[in-house]
Amino acid sequence: MRSWTFKVLTLSALSALALGHWTPRPNPSADYVNYTTVTGFFLQDEASTVPGTFDYTTANFGLINRTYPTDNECSRSFTQWQKFEHYVDTLNQRSGRNVDYKVLFMGRHGEGYHNVAESYYGTPAWNCYWSLLDGNGTSVWADAKITPKGQAQAETAAKYWASRVALQKIPIPQSLYTSPLTRCLQTAEITFSGLYPRHQRVVPTVKEYFREGISGHTCDRRSTKSYIRKTFPTFEIEKGFSEQDLLFKPHFAEQPVDQDIRTKAVLDDVFGNDSNTWLSITSHSGETASLLRVLKHRVFSLSTGSVIPVLVKAETIKGTAPVTSTVAWSSISTCSTAPPLPTPTA
Repeated sequence: MRSWTFKVLTLSALSALALGHWTPRPNPSADYVNYTTVTGFFLQDEASTVPGTFDYTTANFGLINRTYPTDNECSRSFTQWQKFEHYVDTLNQRSGRNVDYKVLFMGRHGEGYHNVAESYYGTPAWNCYWSLLDGNGTSVWADAKITPKGQAQAETAAKYWASRVALQKIPIPQSLYTSPLTRCLQTAEITFSGLYPRHQRVVPTVKEYFREGISGHTCDRRSTKSYIRKTFPTFEIEKGFSEQDLLFKPHFAEQPVDQDIRTKAVLDDVFGNDSNTWLSITSHSGETASLLRVLKHRVFSLSTGSVIPVLVKAETIKGTAPVTSTVAWSSISTCSTAPPLPTPTA
């Protein structure tokens, strides 16, 4: 495991951030980690790839069919993924103690009931009224579960992973991480529960900071730790995880800069404590966007159930970390005490 010496935000510090009481301050003696995306390996890195029409299941997860400087060290029978794996391993062997390379498979949860509700009511009515409720009497979207379509999307991911293992010998994620929101927990369970051999125990770890951007909508309010432990008993929950949701603020929305601060904090935590190279993160559209910003990757939106892999270079730099100040959370604009009508669809 590489040597990493930097500070990670504690839950109490992040809670203070959420309440607007915390501001990062320079620490001259602290090291910090700078993240960059190493491009040229996945189609999702390329400006010519259109996110809205890209299907990872038809493109080998997006891995580009190309040569690597280390191909002469590989067997002729190696698949593209095996050659890429060897190249990444070589990068780590030759990079020095202050640089680490990891491949992150970032997946968005399958379709949730909140997604269906927003489509039904229309985004304006959803944002100003319906999203602030737990449901409509027929459907519940507070900490939304996945729909049958969402379950099918997760099953597609599971089958595709299995096919890549069989046909391409793709490296299976050595560590699994997930948002604490139910739709991600369900998606991670369906996607990965049957992928590993019986002797290889790899279970998702629930990380508070991988949650969706906190908008004040009830779909962004997580359930209790007791619920997660009871409903997903095989999952591991990170230390310091609170029983109640300490970050959700009704009628207030977290700003992108604050989301990026907590995303950077959880990446620091993962990179500082996990020596594995191949990782999976199951989260949300907004959180994946934040991860890509922190990793300095181009914008690439994910549809429900989709996956984007990224080769990440993490370099520990001595000195003062760049200071990013938080901003006040914004209040959510509400429209009316009367339920707005659904937006007609063509």
